[in-house]
Amino acid sequence: MTRKQLVTRTKIAKMAGQNKRHFLNRDARHLQKPLGDIAGLTKLGFHLIEVPIGSALCAFHRHICEEECIYILEGTGTARIVDTVLQVEAGNFIAYPVGGEAHDLRNTGSSILKCIIVGQRLDFGIVDYPEQARRLCRANGKKGDLVDMAMIVPRQYSLANK
Repeated sequence: MTRKQLVTRTKIAKMAGQNKRHFLNRDARHLQKPLGDIAGLTKLGFHLIEVPIGSALCAFHRHICEEECIYILEGTGTARIVDTVLQVEAGNFIAYPVGGEAHDLRNTGSSILKCIIVGQRLDFGIVDYPEQARRLCRANGKKGDLVDMAMIVPRQYSLANK
């Protein structure tokens, strides 16, 4: 084990974190401590997150290729999964399986919502943003391309006679 693999609680407490705002939802902002990145993980994202009162964590989205999960450490909020809004609080775990439904998380409480977010980092990812009718396609860790979902033409596959 190298020292990089161990991120101590003292180091975590001293970290300033990164202020993030989602590019498709100006109301979505949070403070992020990317512990997985710091420890050298490349195939798994592991983040400590603080969502301010009244803010969303991200834009409403769904992952086509990757799994994601959230564990609430402190605070309360709402997790929206498609048309269902669920109340969440410290100790709750939310799983978003591959190809799952669109979701987001919002701090509706009276204090900062703290959580851990864990997600796969495959070489290729597709994220749909249904409220904006956009699809993000990325490969090899690049930011990716954002396309209008109306411009996506599904391919018609058929088995031709030989």
